[in-house]
Order: sequence, then C-alpha cells, then structure tokens
Amino acid sequence: MNPTAPAEHLLDLAIQFTRHNDDLARLRVTLARHGLSGSSPATALTDHAAFTQRLANAALDIVEVLKAQPMYLSPAIRTVYARVWQLAYLVSDSTDHLLDAVNIIDDARAAIPGPTGVPLSHKEALGEAGRRVDLVRDLTALGGGDAVATAELYVTDRRRWGVPPPHQPPSLSPTQHAALRAVAQGEVTIANGKPHLHRDGIRLSISTIRSPESSGLVTRAPCPLLLHDERIHLTPDGRRGLTATFGRQQALKPTTTRPAARPATRTARAPTR
Repeated sequence: MNPTAPAEHLLDLAIQFTRHNDDLARLRVTLARHGLSGSSPATALTDHAAFTQRLANAALDIVEVLKAQPMYLSPAIRTVYARVWQLAYLVSDSTDHLLDAVNIIDDARAAIPGPTGVPLSHKEALGEAGRRVDLVRDLTALGGGDAVATAELYVTDRRRWGVPPPHQPPSLSPTQHAALRAVAQGEVTIANGKPHLHRDGIRLSISTIRSPESSGLVTRAPCPLLLHDERIHLTPDGRRGLTATFGRQQALKPTTTRPAARPATRTARAPTR
C-alpha cells in the first residue's frame, strides 16, 4: 500500500481545482457575450456543473483512500479529514449554485415570473447567472492551494510517526522547488513564451520551467484564460516528487563567518591621588 497515496490524490485534486477555476473564467466571458436566444450559456453552465460534481466526488474518494491507510488518527490527520470534507462540501454547494444559474436562464427564456412576480429580462437573467458564477469562484478560489497544504500536512505528520514517502525527492534547486510548488497550487501559466507567476515572492524564468519539464515533472496544457497561452500542471511523477519533499527538515547551512574577535582586556589603572 502506498503510504503517500492520499497526498498524491490531493495534488491531483489541486490540478482539478485549477482547471475548474480556469473554466469558470471562460464561463463568465460566455455569459457576458451571449444572449439567451441560443443554448450556449445554459449548456456551458450545465456542463461545468457536471464537472464540479465530479470534483466533489474526487474529494470524497480521497476520504476513502485515507480510511484505507493504517495510521493513528492524530490531531493533524483529523485536520486532514476535516479539510477534505470541507473541499467536498464547497464544490457540492458550487454545483447547486451553477444549476440555479441554469434555472434562471431557462425561466427567463420561457418567460416564467421571477421572485418579483414578473419574468426577468434577458440582461437581468444573465446578470443573475453571472452572480452565481462569481459566488462559485469565491467559494473555490483557494481550493488548489488548500489541497496542496492538506497534502503537505498529511505527509509531514506521517513522517513524524516514522512513515516517510517511499521515493526520493527529485534533485531540484531551491528556485525549481519553489516553482514546482507554485505549479501545484495552480499559479503558473505561459504567455508569449514567458512564464507568469500569479503571486509575488519568487522569480520565474522559462529555464526554471524547462528543467522540471525535461525531467517529466511538469507538463503544459492549453489555458482558457485571456492573454495566457498555456497552463503548467504537475505530472504523476511531479506529484510523487513534490510529495517526497514535504516535511523534510532543511539542513543547516555551514557558516563561513569567522567568530568575532574578543575585545582586548583593559588593565585597570590605579586611581591617582
């Protein structure tokens, strides 16, 4: 039995959250550009609701993977369970909001009275549906990062109980490791051949991406975001590699600084009379 399986599944869940959030951005554009005469907005909403339901099921599957692991239910592991359940509930609620948006559009097209007793106009219906999409975006915006943090918490606690990952971490520089972690959190895209990091804190060059890419740790996929060409995702090897780095204590760097010179001892003078 793979003791890091729950963490690897959580990193895969983070990828699905990133795709979900990217598609939400595209869905918002669809609502802004289309009227209600066609089926495009309602169909797009329905399709994404099906995706979010699969995402919720994937989170629930991780609960079953956790249950299959022989381990002590420490406070950290209980927190892992709670976070996975929370992710599942958030995505399940998101599915309901998206289906509600579909109903709003369908009712407006059929001229069914809304909450005020009169049918919503096409513009009003699209606006209400867009607000549901915005709510879903707010609910799930941190899902990818939360999944990565939960995976790290799980592996770190397992190390503490003497169950380290069965594989060695990849040989990466500190910058490459930071980039790999940013990729896992859904923060790295490519635009015009240059990497774009969606947060501050580390510098990222295209060579920093190409190195783990050549090692099979990351891969590229088309990105639906405006002004972005590709999204960087972890591969299965990348998920295993990043998992193996979680919870490792950083070795203290040897100091090259010389000890400060001791101050010269002053000889006390006898008081003059």
